[in-house]
Amino acid sequence: MEAIVKVKDVSKTYSGYTSKTQALNHLSVQIEPGTFTCIVGKSGCGKSTLLNVIGGLLEVDTGEVIVQKQCITEFSKKKRMKFRRKHVGFIFQFFNLLQEQTVLENIMLPFDLNHEKPDKRFIQELMEYLDIHTIANKFPFELSGGQQQRVAIARAIARKPSIILADEPTGNLDQENTLKVMRLLKECQAYYHQTIIMVTHDIDLAKHADALIYMEDGQVKQYEKK
Repeated sequence: MEAIVKVKDVSKTYSGYTSKTQALNHLSVQIEPGTFTCIVGKSGCGKSTLLNVIGGLLEVDTGEVIVQKQCITEFSKKKRMKFRRKHVGFIFQFFNLLQEQTVLENIMLPFDLNHEKPDKRFIQELMEYLDIHTIANKFPFELSGGQQQRVAIARAIARKPSIILADEPTGNLDQENTLKVMRLLKECQAYYHQTIIMVTHDIDLAKHADALIYMEDGQVKQYEKK
């Protein structure tokens, strides 16, 4: 089975005022389609950078990132954005909701940007499952952190994208909602054959995955497949 994501010898350095930080150091890894992969490691090891590189949010210094047989590192910023809108659902650590739009409008945003017709029944079921159907007309600033995170999760899943990239998606949730979100992601993987790549600090959550990527100092130190 051909990999849906191939990261080949990728390096990425952040330049500060006085020093540089190498977030990724000649990193290579492959992700198979339809799998649930967790990326784990200490803070600062490059987990979120790897996720953002796969999603085309960051340019790399060297190397190639191939997603669905397309080398996105060769794309212009605009082309990467269009590719991401079509194929990738992002769950950000800090929500990234539009404050001037309601919960429902935030969830519908990917459809508006892609000029697509939403599956309203699926979205309603999704909102009910995540217990956000009663706050559909509220604005993000009126919500708790946990509610905002669940809205962000619904927005990422609503279009049933082929790839879901999740950066600490349960970091603001209690135990009950954490388990509910993990069940939802596993169901999305099974029912829609979605490829899920999740960054987490929680080793117990990582045990739900099909594969684990252990990162250290910007490199993959171990790739463990169940």
